[in-house]
Amino acid sequence: MTTAGVMPATAGIDNIAWKLLGQTYVPKSLSDDCFSWHATLPAGTFVPPHIHPKQDEYIYMLAGRLDFLLDGKDAAAKAGDLVHMPMGIPHGIFNKSEATAQCLFWVCPTRQLFALFHALHNLKEQTPEALVALSAKHEVNFLPPK
Repeated sequence: MTTAGVMPATAGIDNIAWKLLGQTYVPKSLSDDCFSWHATLPAGTFVPPHIHPKQDEYIYMLAGRLDFLLDGKDAAAKAGDLVHMPMGIPHGIFNKSEATAQCLFWVCPTRQLFALFHALHNLKEQTPEALVALSAKHEVNFLPPK
């Protein structure tokens, strides 16, 4: 449950810092309605194209640049930009720059995403096949490579 207060920049819920696909996700808020996390995406990292069938996803860019595939179209965002990825719309996130990107993600409603990140972090081997199978059980559907 979310309580009133200030979450320090260097802290996350229960001191969690998940390592996923070479990125670091630090959960900042959690309720049934919304889940937010700070993300650090080093140069060259990405989240393959996928769909959230029951959630809207947002990214507020704090630093750096990210490229996106949004519903089949290319887009880019830099510090200060807000990216909206509506539920059911395929999207992929790519750091094609030479700098680390910092951003705040959130999804509404939370559904199973917090549980998915926890499960992915605890996978013994983060293979693409294991990631795809586990994600499908948590309402995130990765698209086949083209």
